[in-house]
Amino acid sequence: MNAYKPANYAKEKARQLHNVLYLAAKENPRRRFHALYDKVHRGDILWEAWKRVKSNGGSGGVDGMTIDNIVKEIGEERFVNEIQKTIQNGEYQPLPARRKEIPKADGKMRPLGIPAIRDRVVQMATKMVIEPIFEADFKDCSYGFRPKRNQHGAIKHIRKAVKKGVYWVVDIDIRGYFDNIAHDKLMQLVEQRISDRRVLKLIRQWLKAGFVKDDQFHETELGSPQGGVISPLLSNLYLNYLDTIWEKKFADTGTLVRFADDLVILCKTKEQALKAIDVLKAVFGKLELTMNKEKSKLINLWDDKQGFDFLGMHHRKIPKKLKGNKTVSILRSYPSKKAMKSMRQKVKEVTEPRNRLYWTMNKMVEELNPKIQGWKNYYGLDVFADKFLNKIDWYIRKRITLFWNKKHKRRNKHGKSKLAAMAAQFAGLKKLAS
Repeated sequence: MNAYKPANYAKEKARQLHNVLYLAAKENPRRRFHALYDKVHRGDILWEAWKRVKSNGGSGGVDGMTIDNIVKEIGEERFVNEIQKTIQNGEYQPLPARRKEIPKADGKMRPLGIPAIRDRVVQMATKMVIEPIFEADFKDCSYGFRPKRNQHGAIKHIRKAVKKGVYWVVDIDIRGYFDNIAHDKLMQLVEQRISDRRVLKLIRQWLKAGFVKDDQFHETELGSPQGGVISPLLSNLYLNYLDTIWEKKFADTGTLVRFADDLVILCKTKEQALKAIDVLKAVFGKLELTMNKEKSKLINLWDDKQGFDFLGMHHRKIPKKLKGNKTVSILRSYPSKKAMKSMRQKVKEVTEPRNRLYWTMNKMVEELNPKIQGWKNYYGLDVFADKFLNKIDWYIRKRITLFWNKKHKRRNKHGKSKLAAMAAQFAGLKKLAS
């Protein structure tokens, strides 16, 4: 398919299509797009979709087909060509997702629906075609799973709002959001922009494909399962209904900041915060969603007695002394208790297994450094976070000393070891704190 094309041909064609559709949607907010299906099965779009799925990696679906199988046994071009023919002929039928449950920080399990590789490619191609249309409608308050937007943008939005005088925060948790999206209402929102029946059929098929768990097939009457390529876009579209209503009617009540299903509303007064809660209840009622009362909170930011967790960070106003003995309260963002616990656990998972005692210090540091750098990039947004990141640095040194002493069969396994510190430093161990 790409043998005679430049290396980035498919990527460039996909970018051009994105720009054309985005500008067309932005220019006419009422326009409904009816000729999209032929773009989904375009050779360049499907090839770029395959490249993205391949780079994302991940395990196979219910058919047992893996990315390695496709690359080494079937052949990439043949695989993509077969998908193209199936879509063009109207014969495409998605397989049910493979249900996998992963542990959450609170001990509960999060269900993931893992589609077959073939379905991931078709979902990716469809997402590439319809995403720019919906991006034209999405609001500035939304940061999750969107091009060129991330958690840091959401946190900066919060800090900017607080500087303008925010004293109350409505911190909302939606109960089982991804599992409770109403298919009929979601499709109504999709149809406000897309009228191509074949594309609408694709989306309905994925929503209704069901899942397999313990060799048992289960139908899906609700929800857009986490794990699907197109699920983040559809879940964003569903809550864009809230974003739109808030921007039109309630922007004066408070500042809404949302990352997927995590959201906060930042208000100047308690009255505004209470009104915000009533508005959210009404909107959630229309969307058939439920506010989790146990996890949702009303926070008073007036002093440093209360703060709130959002996107892995704890946000709290903390007094700071200025010249002239003047004190001001500044919003600080640093790793939450849950995030600190998660970091320690991941360090332990790397350093604890007995078979790791055969590793060299270089190998251990090589395994730890990408994690340390990732945490530093994320949690180092505020210099105040160094106070907490230092604690993780100390824990890493403690675990490395334990590893080193066990490796060298020292009796005092928890004893201090300058040799361990020197070996780790020589191997290039990174630090979290600046």
